[in-house]
Amino acid sequence: MAGTVLVTGGAGFIGTHVVRALLQQGCNVRVLDSLIEQVHGAAASRRELLEEVDFHEGDIRDEALVRRALRGIDRVIHLAAEVGVGQSMYSIDRYVSSNDLGTAVLMQALLENPVQRIVVASSMSVYGEGLYVTDAGQRIEDATRPPAGSGWDPCDEMGKPLTPVPTPESKPVHLASVYAMTKYMQEKLVMTVAAAYGMEAVALRLFNVYGAGQALSNPYTGVLAIFASRLLNGQRPMIFEDGRQQRDFVHVADVAHAFTLALRHEAAPGRVFNIGSGRHVSIAEVAERFASAMERPQIAPEITGRARAGDIRHCFADITQARQTLGFAPRRGFEDSLPELADWVRSQQAVDRVAEARRELEMRGLVA
Repeated sequence: MAGTVLVTGGAGFIGTHVVRALLQQGCNVRVLDSLIEQVHGAAASRRELLEEVDFHEGDIRDEALVRRALRGIDRVIHLAAEVGVGQSMYSIDRYVSSNDLGTAVLMQALLENPVQRIVVASSMSVYGEGLYVTDAGQRIEDATRPPAGSGWDPCDEMGKPLTPVPTPESKPVHLASVYAMTKYMQEKLVMTVAAAYGMEAVALRLFNVYGAGQALSNPYTGVLAIFASRLLNGQRPMIFEDGRQQRDFVHVADVAHAFTLALRHEAAPGRVFNIGSGRHVSIAEVAERFASAMERPQIAPEITGRARAGDIRHCFADITQARQTLGFAPRRGFEDSLPELADWVRSQQAVDRVAEARRELEMRGLVA
C-alpha cells in the first residue's frame, strides 16, 4: 500500500496500534493528535512510537494545522474523537465540538487537499439497543428499555423479555446518548462529503475494543480498562444494572487490522462495517474473568443495581459483511488475550477515578 497515510488521533489507544500496523506494511505515516491529558497521560511508549512518524501536535478543530497535516497525504484514517457515553451526557458542548466540528474542519480541508480514501471510526453506540427477536422469531429493530424499576431487558407487547441476537449494519440507528449522536454525525459527514467530491469513504462501527495501551486512569474509557484500573488498585470493579448486559469485545490488534483492510480493499468504499469479535459476553463475566487473570479472584465486582442515562442493555456484532467483503477475521480470542492484558496492566500505574466519575453522574441525575 503505497503513499502517505494521515492518522488523526494516531497517538491514542487504537491509533497507536493502527500506526504500528501501517508501518509494518511499509506505509509512510503522519499523525495528528492533541495529546489531551485525560486520554494520554504521560505514556512514554506512545511518544517513542511518534518518533517513527511525522507527528503534528494539535487540535483537529485547528483549520490551519489540519490543512498543513493534509499536504502530500494519499489516505486518511480519522480516529480523533472524545470517547465516553457517560461523560458525553454532561460535557455536551465538548463532545459535539471535538467530534462533529472537528470532523467538519477535516472534511472542509479535504476539499482543498482531496485524498483517495478516508476511513472513519464510528461506533456500535449508534445502534442504541441491538437487534432482538420475539419467541416467535420476529425481528425487533426498535427495542426500548422498560421504565426505571420495571426490569432491565426490553420486552415484547405481552411483557415477555426479547432475545438479543447479533446486530447487522442494516439495523436502523437509535441514538441513545450524546456520544452516539456525535459518532453518527462523524460517520455521515465523512460518507456524504467524500462521495460528493469524488473521494472514497469507509466507516467502521467499532464494538468494545480492548488491549494493552488503554488509558487506565480515564474513568470514561472502555469498561475493561476501567475494571483493570480498579483491580490494579485493589478495588472492586463497579458494574451498573445487574451485570448481565451483553457486549462484544474485540482486540485492538484485530481492529487495527480492520483499518488496514478498509484502507486498501477495492470493495470497501461507500460501505459501513461492524468490527467486533462476533461473540458476546456479559459485563459481570468480564469482571470475574479479568480478576482471575489479574490473580485477584477474591475481588468480586460490585453490582450497583442502578442504571446510567445513555446506556443500552445488549448489543453485539454481526460481522458477516466485514468477513465477506473485507476478508476480516478476528484472530484474538477474548479469554486467550486476558493473561497478556493482565501482564501489561500489572506493569502500569493507574489513578482510580471511578468513584469520582460516579459522583459526577449522580450529582447530575444521570444515574437512576
